[in-house]
Amino acid sequence: MTAEARTSESNAVTTVYQVTGMTCGHCEGAVAGEIGELPGVSSVQAVAATGQVTVASAAPLDEQAVRAAVDEAGYELTGRA
Repeated sequence: MTAEARTSESNAVTTVYQVTGMTCGHCEGAVAGEIGELPGVSSVQAVAATGQVTVASAAPLDEQAVRAAVDEAGYELTGRA
């Protein structure tokens, strides 16, 4: 699967990002909460063990906006997974 793929049933865009610094459930919640506030985001799943954050959105997100949200949570976006 590519880092960005459209799902056929809802036309949502799913993108997987790599984030460093997450170590626990609280970290996952902080990152997911900040990204979840971006316009168009319908779901966010952060996994501290892998550092991957899967985001479903109505349209492709501006990576700088995602980076700013992750920074606001106190972590670092290293790019797409």
